[in-house]
Amino acid sequence: MLSRALVPCASGDRRKRMMNRTRIAVLLIAAFQSGLVCATVDSAAAAGQAVAAAPPPASNAAPEPRGRAYLFRGFAGMVFSRGTDKLADKMKGFGFTATVNEAMMCPNIIKDAIRDYRREPAPIYLIGHSVGGACVISFAEALRDEQIPVRLLVTTEPARISHDVPLNVERFINIFQSDSVLGGIDVAPAPGFQGHYATFDLVQHKEISHVNMEKSEYLHDQVLTKMLVPVTAPAKPEGEAVPLRFVVPTDAAIELWDSGTPVVARSGDTLQTLAALYRVPLWSLTQTNQVPDDALLVPGERVIIPRHLEQPIAPGTAISDAAGTEPASGRGGSKSRTGPALAQPSGNAPRSSLSAKYRR
Repeated sequence: MLSRALVPCASGDRRKRMMNRTRIAVLLIAAFQSGLVCATVDSAAAAGQAVAAAPPPASNAAPEPRGRAYLFRGFAGMVFSRGTDKLADKMKGFGFTATVNEAMMCPNIIKDAIRDYRREPAPIYLIGHSVGGACVISFAEALRDEQIPVRLLVTTEPARISHDVPLNVERFINIFQSDSVLGGIDVAPAPGFQGHYATFDLVQHKEISHVNMEKSEYLHDQVLTKMLVPVTAPAKPEGEAVPLRFVVPTDAAIELWDSGTPVVARSGDTLQTLAALYRVPLWSLTQTNQVPDDALLVPGERVIIPRHLEQPIAPGTAISDAAGTEPASGRGGSKSRTGPALAQPSGNAPRSSLSAKYRR
């Protein structure tokens, strides 16, 4: 009796469970189909939003690259030319691509430089010490053969095997000591050279030698300033570029001018009045013009004034004032500074830093 009574109930429960399963299946299928539709709609909407939100292509041209600097140490440079590495680190801090190399690697580096320039042209800067100085001049010659310009070439104590400065160099600066037994010569420009040329003989500066010249942060900062400014200023300003050759007096600052520019003397002018007018050391005018400092100049006489390319020369405007530093003055020249916040050449001078406006 009990079993018979239970059978209909079991059968009824089974039917209910089957119906529930069917309903669940229908609901799952509906939900699945609905999800697909929603996903499709959502994806299309998202794609539409992505297209609508895409920014327009930039219209401004890319800024000119800072440039590539190739620095070369002297003989046994890993030991004696470590100042070159410090200069390269400063360059990198201002956005330049800078590499330091041994002189024996010069041929390989030249090939890489030519390939890199062909792929992506950018200003080229060459700096070398001792044998590395001879290397960078040969480097410039190889670039000349490929019709590639050199923005700035700087040598310190270049070896006596150095060639003349080739015609593709826009600015050349040589710092040496004529009594150095380890090297150092007054490198000449090649015939027809029209760039800016200046050499500085430090024979009277006994605090400087072949082994510490390339370590001078005072000189480092002046070189770096010259690298930074041509990014926004033309490398060759208007006017004749007169070569400069100086023997820097013992009591004078080592100020790295780029070249000389001619001016015309007026009635009553002397080198003393012109030194005060253009704010340059008197000794620089007497050496360049070979005229006694108190001699009365003939009206219309041509006088050469040293200049920095990064600062236009104008009567009454100090070359160093344009950089926000102390002007040079006096017969021997004060220990003036050139460029933003340069360190004094004294060994006790604080570590220098260039203006943040040049940093990227």
